[in-house]
Amino acid sequence: MFKKILIANRGEIACRVIKTARKMGIQTVAVYSDADKDARHVELADEAVNIGPAPSRDSYLQADKIIAACKQTGAQAVHPGYGFLSENAGFAKRVEEEGIIFIGPKHYSIAAMGDKIESKKLAGAAGVNCIPGVNDAIETAEKAVEIAKGIGYPVMIKASAGGGGKGLRVAFNDKEAFEGFTSCRNEARNSFGDDRVFIEKFVEEPRHIEIQLLGDSHGNVVYLNERECSIQRRHQKVIEEAPSPFISDATRKAMGEQAVALAKAVKYQSAGTVEFVVGKDQSFYFLEMNTRLQVEHPVTECITGLDLVELMIRVAAGEKLPIAQKDVQRNGWAIECRINAEDPFRSFLPSTGRLVRFQPPRETMFAADTSQLFGVRVDTGVQDGGEIPMFYDSMIAKLIVHGKDRKEAIAKMREALNGFVIRGISSNIPFQAALLAHPKFVAGDFNTGFIAENYGKGFHAEDVPHEDPSFLLALAAYVNRRMLGRAAGISGQLPGHGVTVGEEFAVVGLGAAGQNTTHPVTVRNYQAQTGSGTVEVGAKSYEICSNWHLGGARIRGTVNGQPFAAQVERGVGRNPLAIRIAHNGTRLDALVLTPRAAQLHALMPYKAPPDMSRYVLSPMPGLLVDVAVQVGQKVQAGERVAVIEAMKMENVLFAVADGVVGKVLAAKGESLSVDQPIVEFQA
Repeated sequence: MFKKILIANRGEIACRVIKTARKMGIQTVAVYSDADKDARHVELADEAVNIGPAPSRDSYLQADKIIAACKQTGAQAVHPGYGFLSENAGFAKRVEEEGIIFIGPKHYSIAAMGDKIESKKLAGAAGVNCIPGVNDAIETAEKAVEIAKGIGYPVMIKASAGGGGKGLRVAFNDKEAFEGFTSCRNEARNSFGDDRVFIEKFVEEPRHIEIQLLGDSHGNVVYLNERECSIQRRHQKVIEEAPSPFISDATRKAMGEQAVALAKAVKYQSAGTVEFVVGKDQSFYFLEMNTRLQVEHPVTECITGLDLVELMIRVAAGEKLPIAQKDVQRNGWAIECRINAEDPFRSFLPSTGRLVRFQPPRETMFAADTSQLFGVRVDTGVQDGGEIPMFYDSMIAKLIVHGKDRKEAIAKMREALNGFVIRGISSNIPFQAALLAHPKFVAGDFNTGFIAENYGKGFHAEDVPHEDPSFLLALAAYVNRRMLGRAAGISGQLPGHGVTVGEEFAVVGLGAAGQNTTHPVTVRNYQAQTGSGTVEVGAKSYEICSNWHLGGARIRGTVNGQPFAAQVERGVGRNPLAIRIAHNGTRLDALVLTPRAAQLHALMPYKAPPDMSRYVLSPMPGLLVDVAVQVGQKVQAGERVAVIEAMKMENVLFAVADGVVGKVLAAKGESLSVDQPIVEFQA
């Protein structure tokens, strides 16, 4: 077995590999860019080597620097994680030529499956179901239209070297096929340096279901059941689960056996995944093979009890697989939510900056200990006070739960999301909560178009209605009562001027543009010693008991005897006295006042925010890579004004109205904050 391995990656997956290596008694070497010098994976590893500047093209994508780090530290093997160089056949080959073991498949297997056109030909030859289409590169848009008409609309236009949602278009007619081919080819050339494009039939109401494989160097290959990955936004997975609530045992077996046949055809060693698109009639077709560890591998680990990272390391060391197909388990139900640094209420724009608070829910399962069942697991590469840099992808953690069945897993995930505290940046936790509560998700009735169909016009606060809004009001009143109790107990108050606490309150819900709502609330029988009290909201009564301490971001306790978890934040928005309650994806910003203070507050004039309509504002933190206008220039609505880059995404800002540029307020190369003015138009 290896004595030392190097992890050629960063963030969550680097930390994940380190945990298993530590369990196996293997020393680890981390590599890091300038932006990651204080990152968690650097702290966890036994050694760390700097490999260059922050941009990944100058660091994590530099094969020479990674190989040099191996030689410098004496690392015998390299685990590539996912992303970066993990599916680069040239890198795998170079590592092997340098006498270092690549903890992954052989370079020839990566090469065979890395080209989408060639991989489909290999799959067909191996007896794997393939989608009707033309797998040869198409040269012109006119030819693309002709082929699309022959296959029958709708069709999918895909770049051969594509991935991550890039280089992909769906066309429903000749015009869309013509335009889609052109844009797909340009995007593929710019993103991958390879403009080959092919066309295949688009399966309607498709599910994205994948089969996890394990192969060794002795010719053994097993499949570890399937993962349901249909909940996607713009072709990026959001929620994954295992098993799938859709396919039958017969379909599972057929998909697994075809995946194994393909793996054997390319002499596959290590962990890998064969992705299928599955129609509503359970017909299934090969999409692609990912020759690496998948982001969503934890759900498979939960239901099988296997540590996939450990098995990858053992296979790379030449060991045989310890299990046969008959030994593969399917125990319970697991769900994974990707927690991303993005603002779902601002079109999911990236959110970077310092994690003022990062408090994941308490773990009861751990990445490298697969003996723990039916609990909560958090895989992350960040920590409290850490920085989310603009140079890498937006995923900051994976929240995984394992339940006895799907209903229990959904309930566990909703509770875990309630207790996941992230401050300083925005996250997609409210969106995840909304998805988990959606009736169609709960029923297992969804496909890859689920998010586009249900949130096609964006995600808004009203998309997460709370099942009991009065509970949020009661919790705000309870939190306020605890704070008042502490204030009343402070010694040294002037006689006759001390804090007195009554039972009657008014919770003022703070709405947009001053549209507030007032709710009378009564708090009775409050006991400071036990943290218990009765809150009455209208005809409803809530017995709340909690040991929450002032300043705590997370509040746990019971309400009417049932456990709950929620989040509390004070001093939000433009009011330092406001209390924010977040529960099940719903957020309440409120003031809790005495009835008289609420009457007076209602008389206060609303102070409208300043008019910023003459400005082009940065919608997110990021790097200003281009300013396309100059002072005095006449600009028409829809014309390009600036380009901002963050988390591997390029966002183009356009003028919303005709105007003349008065001032350019930010320079190319400047790091911008949210809502920072870039351009001011003349009045």
